[in-house]
Amino acid sequence: MNAPHRLARDIDRIDASARFTQEQADLLNTRFAHADTPTLLDAVLTGGLAGRVGIVSSFGAESAVLLHQVAQVDRATPVLFLDTLKHFPETLAYRDALIAHVGLTDLRILTPNEAELEERDETGLRWSYDPDGCCDLRKVRPLARALAGFHATLTGRKAFQAATRADLPRFEIDHSDAAGRLKINPLIDWDAARIEAYFEEHNLPRHPLVARGFPSIGCEPCTHKVAPGEDPRSGRWKGWDKVECGIHKPGEEPFL
Repeated sequence: MNAPHRLARDIDRIDASARFTQEQADLLNTRFAHADTPTLLDAVLTGGLAGRVGIVSSFGAESAVLLHQVAQVDRATPVLFLDTLKHFPETLAYRDALIAHVGLTDLRILTPNEAELEERDETGLRWSYDPDGCCDLRKVRPLARALAGFHATLTGRKAFQAATRADLPRFEIDHSDAAGRLKINPLIDWDAARIEAYFEEHNLPRHPLVARGFPSIGCEPCTHKVAPGEDPRSGRWKGWDKVECGIHKPGEEPFL
């Protein structure tokens, strides 16, 4: 493999091979093992380390921290938001307010394909009997279409959020297709106290549902309040054997 600063592929030439390999991801994890988050983001967003990079954000309970840090490095970083048409109204309002607050300038709202919805979820109730199928229609497919133009994505996942995220590295290969994109987790080693301190230090706005008992916020039908002491993500898809929406898959070990 080339030297670390040459990891990004030449995007002007035709290359049918994977953009990144597991070996390259492992080398990046070694290189940035002790780097702070701003250093990592600067290398990724302005140093050409990973080619074209976008941030995928749910505008959930903790999203403001990563969005704010990205804005400090490059306000033009594309922000991809999956509008499933099932979100809480509070989430949509928070999205717009937070984008304006941190100053990011390229919000891209991804929506489900209308023909696919008419064919597979005409009533809009697929979430109630097939949550995996609902997520596939409203999240996985729209994101896959949007990511075709990117070499890497940033996520806000953190190890403390759930047992399925405990062993996530900073750099991993996105196995959702054969493109070999990097999936980058800059906040993976941040704990809840550090997140809270960052909110306070930078006076970041909070998602209004957090104060009402929702520490992890997804689509309205599949998000429930969490009791004190419970796993923060235990309110997602309550009653179903499901812990991720399909964008991040538990079966894609070793990272998630």
